[in-house]
Amino acid sequence: MEKIPMTRAGFTALDEELKTLKSVERPAVIRAIAEAREHGDLSENAEYHAAREKQSFIEGRVKELEAMLSLAEVIDPAKLSGAIKFGATVVIVDEDTDEEKTYQIVGEAEADIERGLLNIRSPLARALIGKEEGDSVEVKTPGGQKSYEIVSIRYI
Repeated sequence: MEKIPMTRAGFTALDEELKTLKSVERPAVIRAIAEAREHGDLSENAEYHAAREKQSFIEGRVKELEAMLSLAEVIDPAKLSGAIKFGATVVIVDEDTDEEKTYQIVGEAEADIERGLLNIRSPLARALIGKEEGDSVEVKTPGGQKSYEIVSIRYI
């Protein structure tokens, strides 16, 4: 199996989610199923079916998280330097609009573009990998071709 690159913060967040699912969510849904069973006929019991559906979701997410965490390769960005690679925090400027954005390049499991966590497999991240400060990159996006200048690279 292929290792999944992840920052320490990403690993910790997924581990916390797993612990919450196992210690809080799973017992709560088991109680909800037991209560719903006490109400009688299960074929027309919406509470029972909703609780079973939630249980199915929780069990699926637990298996998914356990698999990700078992394959995780935790990389400490603070120990890295040089050209852009996994874990880099990059400030870029859109060459058309002069809009400045800051992204950290992270693994798929922890990516969240709204919080500035850029999936390493995204077109932008792939274009940035290996580049240096001052370089310009061209990225093919759904909205057309975009050009960005790399303002700074930090490893924190």
